[in-house]
Amino acid sequence: MNMNKGKIYVVGFGPGDSEHITKRAIDALQQSDYIIGYKTYVELIEHLVTAKSIVSTGMTEEVSRAQEAAKQAEAGNIVSVISSGDSGVYGMAGLVYEVLIEKGWTEKDGFAVEIVPGISAINSCASILGAPVMHDSCTISLSDHLTPWTVIEKRIEAAGMADFVIALYNPKSGRRTRQIVEAQNILLKYRSPDTPVGLVKSAYRENQKVVMTTLAEMLEHEIGMLTTVIIGNSSTFFYDNKIITPRGYQRKYTLGEEKQSLKPHQRLKKEAEPWALDQDTGEAQSGHEQIVKTKQEVSSVDMALKALSMATKTAIENPFLVQQPIENVFEFAVSPGVANKMITSEQMRVLAEAIGEKGTLEYTPDHRFLVKVPTDHPETIVKKLEQSHLIVMPIGDVVNLKACDFCYGEKADSIPYAEEIAAKLGGVKLPKELHIGFNGCGMACYRAVFDDIGIVYRKKKFDLFIGAKPVGRTAHAAQPVAEGIEPDQLIPLLTKIIEEYKQNAHPNERLFKYFKRVKKIQHYNYHDMSSKIEVEPAPCGD
Repeated sequence: MNMNKGKIYVVGFGPGDSEHITKRAIDALQQSDYIIGYKTYVELIEHLVTAKSIVSTGMTEEVSRAQEAAKQAEAGNIVSVISSGDSGVYGMAGLVYEVLIEKGWTEKDGFAVEIVPGISAINSCASILGAPVMHDSCTISLSDHLTPWTVIEKRIEAAGMADFVIALYNPKSGRRTRQIVEAQNILLKYRSPDTPVGLVKSAYRENQKVVMTTLAEMLEHEIGMLTTVIIGNSSTFFYDNKIITPRGYQRKYTLGEEKQSLKPHQRLKKEAEPWALDQDTGEAQSGHEQIVKTKQEVSSVDMALKALSMATKTAIENPFLVQQPIENVFEFAVSPGVANKMITSEQMRVLAEAIGEKGTLEYTPDHRFLVKVPTDHPETIVKKLEQSHLIVMPIGDVVNLKACDFCYGEKADSIPYAEEIAAKLGGVKLPKELHIGFNGCGMACYRAVFDDIGIVYRKKKFDLFIGAKPVGRTAHAAQPVAEGIEPDQLIPLLTKIIEEYKQNAHPNERLFKYFKRVKKIQHYNYHDMSSKIEVEPAPCGD
């Protein structure tokens, strides 16, 4: 595989306005053949680019963006993967490298990769609020999409105990509302209810909104995914509609006092901050002790060994030091059957044992359990569940099939076909998750026509529907494309449709979007669902 032609820029474009994007970022964007990013971010920088192709995707589709960037760079294109703020702070930089590592990319033999820095939200929001981040600070994302909430709780607890200024990223969304409440409760154990808090929504963008409040009252104001929450430390104060954090603790000064314990200009002197780097040697100093090695004599190896010895010593002296190990988490779906929603007590017992104390179980409207289990032996779990006659399925961008399960009339004849579809096509990897809905009789009470592909069994044959959009302002049922398909033709036809979609769809492009874009799947022509649709005549009658 030749990976020398193309290049990937991972561009952080800052808050989003033109004045706060760096020249290097603009140059990278304008040199790129492809721009790849979350659709909201693409709209912010679209006027700055001249790329021949712009690929915009949804909020939770970061991995596929990185994969598409690697694919285009391998083909010899120059690609910019964009992030708001800084691409290395909850941005795309790490994911791009993870995808490249998986492909065997190296800096020596592969195409070029350049990380273009930008202004992170903690910096842009701090500048609007005043100077709240003048002392030690940290950023904590409250999103538990990729990090267990138990880990996030520990980080909030540790930051609160250590009196860090804290910037909370991704504090709240429409479905994720409890995390910001729990974060406030933790911090109130360590900080005054009057601690200054700044809420900045859409910093330096058209809809910018700034609120100055306190730790006790912060939840009385609007907080969403576009909000960054900056919480002061024990010395942070309000002044003239600004939030200010002094530079130090031991040598405080109070504005307005006639006599200061330390004058502002004296705070910058070496003797006032003995922990600072010596300006001549570049070495740290502590009290009266000064490290005698000069800057030239100290190698990176010396520094690393010294840091390691200090960390080891600290761990021995403090056995309560929190060290979070990296866990391998196995994610999968479990169902009692393609058309069965009855699960036995024995199956529940086996499932509970497999999940253990650290795993999670979520029941979905598709009559499946979504399971997340920390384990290094997923094959053992699968074996136990399958021995209990549970179906274990992959999750993510794969084919999922759900059959009706509300009656036992005509469906008895049709369900074997559904089970065969699930066995042959279920779990196939696709550009985007694809749902096949299967109705076992003409009543169609399961509403399969609201899935990506809908199948209705009627008078020993099948009707086919393609391209539903089940949610949103423009939601619509799937387009009816054929009636009276012979049973032996159904699976070959579905296989061709899914294979065409798999080969030709863009990353994260839902089937209905693909159908609308290409105008034809197999020999079925796309029709706007707002107009009258003609379908093939039904040879089997009503």
